[in-house]
Amino acid sequence: MDWLTEYKLPIGDGAEAVVDWLTLNGAWFFDGLAAGLETMIDGMLWVLQFPPPIVLIALVVIVAWFAKRSAWFCLFVAAGLLLIVNQGYWEETTETLALVLASAVVCMGVGVPIGIAAARRPWLFTAIRPILDLMQTIPTFVYLIPALVLFGLGMVPGLIATVIFAIPAPIRLTHLGISSTPTSLIEAGRAFGATKWQLLVKVELPYAMPQIMAGLTQTIMLSLSMVVIAALVGADGLGVPTLRALNQVNISRGFEVGVAIVLIAIILDRLFRVERENDR
Repeated sequence: MDWLTEYKLPIGDGAEAVVDWLTLNGAWFFDGLAAGLETMIDGMLWVLQFPPPIVLIALVVIVAWFAKRSAWFCLFVAAGLLLIVNQGYWEETTETLALVLASAVVCMGVGVPIGIAAARRPWLFTAIRPILDLMQTIPTFVYLIPALVLFGLGMVPGLIATVIFAIPAPIRLTHLGISSTPTSLIEAGRAFGATKWQLLVKVELPYAMPQIMAGLTQTIMLSLSMVVIAALVGADGLGVPTLRALNQVNISRGFEVGVAIVLIAIILDRLFRVERENDR
C-alpha cells in the first residue's frame, strides 16, 4: 500500500494556504470582528459584574419567579447561586455566563435566519447539511488552531469556537419548525391575503417558536460544554479552574467547578424551557 501514500493529497497544505491567505489579506476584517465581539463580551461582563453578587442573585430570582411562578424553583436558584458564591467561583461564573450569552446572541442572530431560508429553499438545506454535520463532528481542536491564528488569545477565539460548535442547533431546529408548519395554516393565511412576510411573522414563526426556543436551549447547553475548550485559548471563566484542577489532579477543585457548571446549566435550562412552554 506504499503506492497509495506516495502521492498524498495536499489537504493539510491547502488548509494552511487558505489560513495564510486570510491572515495576509483579511487582517482588517478579523481585527474588526474581534473588536466588535470583544466589546459585546465586555458589555455583558460589566452588566454581570458591576452589581454586588447578592443584587444580581436577587434579580435572577425575580426573573425566575415571573418565568416559573414556583417558590421551589426560586429557592433552588437562590441556593444554587449562593453556593457558587460560597465556593469562590462567582467571578468565573459571570465570565462563563458572558461567553454563553454572547454565543447565544450570535448563534440565534445568524442561525435563525439561515434556518428560515433553508426551510423556504430545500436545496439550500441540502447544501448546508454536510457543513452542519462537519461543524458538530470535527474535533474542536482542529478549527481552534486557525481561530488562534486569526484572532489571537482571549475570549474572542473561545467565542468563535463555541459558535462553530453550537450554531447547527438553531439552524436545524428553526428549519424543522418552519418546514413543519401545517399546510392548512399557510393556505388559510394566503386566503386572507397575507404576503410572504406576513405568513412568516404571523403564521410560521409563531408555530415554530417551540422549536426555536429549543434551539436556544440547546445552544446554551452546547456553549456551556465548551467552557474548558475555550479556556485553552485564553478565555476566562469556569474552564480555567477546571484546567488547573486537571493539571494538578485536584479532585476537590474539579468537583467544585463541576457543580458550579451543572447549577448554571440547570438554572438556564429551566428558565428558557419555561418560556418555550409558555409560548405554546
